[in-house]
Amino acid sequence: MHENVFEVGVRRIQGEDQVIYFSADTHFSHENIIKYCNRPFENVEQMNETMISNWNKVVKSNDDIYFLGDFGLGTEKHLLPIYNRLNGRKFLIVGSHDRHSVKLPWSGIDNIKVIHIEKIPITLCHYAMRTWHKSHFNSWHLYGHSHGRLQGFGKSFDVGVDAWNFTPVSFHDVKAKMSYLDDNFNLVERMPNKGETNEQEL
Repeated sequence: MHENVFEVGVRRIQGEDQVIYFSADTHFSHENIIKYCNRPFENVEQMNETMISNWNKVVKSNDDIYFLGDFGLGTEKHLLPIYNRLNGRKFLIVGSHDRHSVKLPWSGIDNIKVIHIEKIPITLCHYAMRTWHKSHFNSWHLYGHSHGRLQGFGKSFDVGVDAWNFTPVSFHDVKAKMSYLDDNFNLVERMPNKGETNEQEL
C-alpha cells in the first residue's frame, strides 16, 4: 500500500435505500499490476476474488457506482463473468486500459462526466485535472489512474482501489474527506458589501 491510502469509513446510513459509490483501477486479471503497484496479493486469482468480495460487501444491487477507468485486462468474453458478479448499476468513465471493457453492458459510458449530488458538481475523469467544471466555486473532482501515488489538488482526490484498500468509496466517504481538504486555488471570494459574483462572467 502507498502513503496516500485512506480508510473506508461511512458506507451506508441506516435505512438508506441507495448509495452512490466510486472506484477506479481494479485492473482485474492484470497479473503484472501486482508487481507494478506493489499490491498485497500472491496471484491474480487472489486479487480478483478479494476485489470482487470487497465490492459486493459495500455495493448493493440497487446502488449506483461510477467506475473511473481501467477495469480489467482481457477480452470482453473474459471480463464479462467478472463484471456480472459485481453488484450495482455500473457507469464507466473510460480509462487508458478499457479497449475491451467498453464493450461490457455498462449503464452509461463517458470520457468525462459531471454529476450533481446534494447540489455539488462533481467532475469524474480517469485522469487528474488541475482545474475542472466550476472549480472556482469549490466544486469537486474525482480521478483514478495514479494508483494512490498522486496527491490531490484542492477539492480533488484519487478514488482508485490502490488508495482505498481495494474497496469502492461511498459518497459519504467522499464528502467527509472533502470537508477537510484545502479550497480550490481559484476559489472566487465573495467580498462583503460587493454583492454576489456573477457566475456568467467567470
